[in-house]
Amino acid sequence: MNIRPYISTDKTAVIKLLRLNTPAFFDETEQTDLEHYLDNEIEDYFVVEVENEIIGAGGINYFLNENTARIAWDFIHPNKQGKGIGRLLTEHRLNHLKTYTAVDTIIVRTSQHVYKFYEKLNFKLTSVKPDFWAVGYDLYEMEQENNKF
Repeated sequence: MNIRPYISTDKTAVIKLLRLNTPAFFDETEQTDLEHYLDNEIEDYFVVEVENEIIGAGGINYFLNENTARIAWDFIHPNKQGKGIGRLLTEHRLNHLKTYTAVDTIIVRTSQHVYKFYEKLNFKLTSVKPDFWAVGYDLYEMEQENNKF
């Protein structure tokens, strides 16, 4: 398994992962948002490869004027979920953030379907907004302190 920075030629594989996780974790309307993100809003984004196949992806966006960073657009191939890959990808990003002395707080904006995963990684729930992403997909906003080196 290899975690590496995203490159533009990974876009098709990343979109495919989103589709494989729809509707279990994402609404079909979110694909347009992901495409826009990949084309215009990426700051740090990573893919997980096994034998040259992308099986996971997830990013980080920075809000340095607020001393925060946000974990963004994470997903793992459904056949690979529950095997620790999501944890490794999240830990990779958390370790990456430890080098950013300007980042004091790490935020995750997720849904009711996944927030328990982030609780296991020490994120604390700060707010819930029903039907935020789409009908039936609530926003669960969570955060933790950035444990810098």
